Amino acid sequence: MSDTSITAQPTDPAAYASLHADATALLDGWQPTSPAASTARDRTLALLAAGPVAMSRQHRPGHVTASTLVLDATGTRVLLCLHAKFGRWVQLGGHCEPVDETLVAAALREATEESGIAGLRIDPVPIDVDVHEVLCQGGSRHYDVRFAVVAPPGAVEQVSDEAEELGWFPADQLPEPLAGGTVQLVAPALAALRRSPLRREP
Repeated sequence: MSDTSITAQPTDPAAYASLHADATALLDGWQPTSPAASTARDRTLALLAAGPVAMSRQHRPGHVTASTLVLDATGTRVLLCLHAKFGRWVQLGGHCEPVDETLVAAALREATEESGIAGLRIDPVPIDVDVHEVLCQGGSRHYDVRFAVVAPPGAVEQVSDEAEELGWFPADQLPEPLAGGTVQLVAPALAALRRSPLRREP
């Protein structure tokens, strides 16, 4: 991590240059997990053509975000948060920051901050991409790239300022009210868990 990325302001598009290059390369080489994800991936690549500013929350037309579906060590439960702002259960995630040099790093940072769980392990291959309207900057869009994350055995979550509540739920019994797009993460996340070594202990 460079000193310039640490001291850069979130409003400085140049601060996101490395992250922008990583996101573009990642999505260019990604095999979408559904027709909807394929369309969202193409829309996100079109947004990224605007340059590094597309990674910043200051970009009013829309910006790339990173989120995760956190599974427990057995792969049978998922960790969701009851979002304080819009009152729905949703996966963990949020905005990219200048300190994030890769999209995977941004997703893992957000998952760690919002869950309070150390030792999370992330599959670096996205499980979904979704574009949706948000209230950022008075109205914008999130071009959200989603990843699968596995918590260590015995993990205990800690509620952050952005959540009213955190909860573990069976993968086939998600709570209500549920944010749109969250349920579509379960199948590709479980598939990622089956093909990756995320459950193995170091």
